Amino acid sequence: MSKADLIFIEMCKDILENGFSDEGTNVRPRWEDDVPAHTKKRFGIVNRYDLQEEFPILTLRPTNLSAAIDEILWIWQKKSNNVNDLNSHIWDSWADERGSIGKAYGYQLGIKHKYKEGEFDQVDRVLHDLKNNPYSRRIMTNIYNHADLHEMNLYPCAYSVTFNVTGDRLNAILNQRSQDVLVANNWNVTQYATLVYMFAQVSGLKAGELVHVIADAHIYDRHEPLVRELISREPKKAPKLIINKDVKDFYDFKIEDFVLEGYEAGPQIKKIPVAV
Repeated sequence: MSKADLIFIEMCKDILENGFSDEGTNVRPRWEDDVPAHTKKRFGIVNRYDLQEEFPILTLRPTNLSAAIDEILWIWQKKSNNVNDLNSHIWDSWADERGSIGKAYGYQLGIKHKYKEGEFDQVDRVLHDLKNNPYSRRIMTNIYNHADLHEMNLYPCAYSVTFNVTGDRLNAILNQRSQDVLVANNWNVTQYATLVYMFAQVSGLKAGELVHVIADAHIYDRHEPLVRELISREPKKAPKLIINKDVKDFYDFKIEDFVLEGYEAGPQIKKIPVAV
């Protein structure tokens, strides 16, 4: 039985039963019909995933791992902020006529900074430290750049990752300011779990633990019946993630290098309304 499913079920139950409802307040998000999109939320959710034990992908419903990896490579490998470099259309709502989402996500990771050891962007600095100074307590990225927020079409949701090597295992903390739990939770978990696997492989380490910290974990009002139906399902066995071991350079990874073995999932939830 997938532990990722159990973590997701308990989190959703907690939000639905104990969450704060913002009904009656002035909220920014709107549904397509311009009705305010209200939520129930819990503050300060912390979920832990042991990546040596299982790959944390939901079996309650399918997660499109290929599309999730494509997006994480778009941000971390291509360091792009243009949706034309992405194979899916999930960012189209935030793109301008040229396809740009502004100075957000990949753009921030690609900015070069000066260090004592030389000039690196944030991704290359992480890769450098994992190989040359793996026990450093300073291996982290942060894309919530206040100086550029006014030029971002969407403020970063998952904004910071702290990497930490313990023995021969690479651990990571993903910090997220806000999350639409139904739409994005497992999407982000599988993305950053895969990122840890990638960084570990090219650094001669094993993937350790992913800790996911969510400041505002919320379920939208129109998602509640969908979430209740989803968490009533029986979890299945967690699949195994197979990664091409021949890849030794992070920039050589391709979507085809990742295969899920034995992935069985419940039916997909169709037509999930998205608040913007």
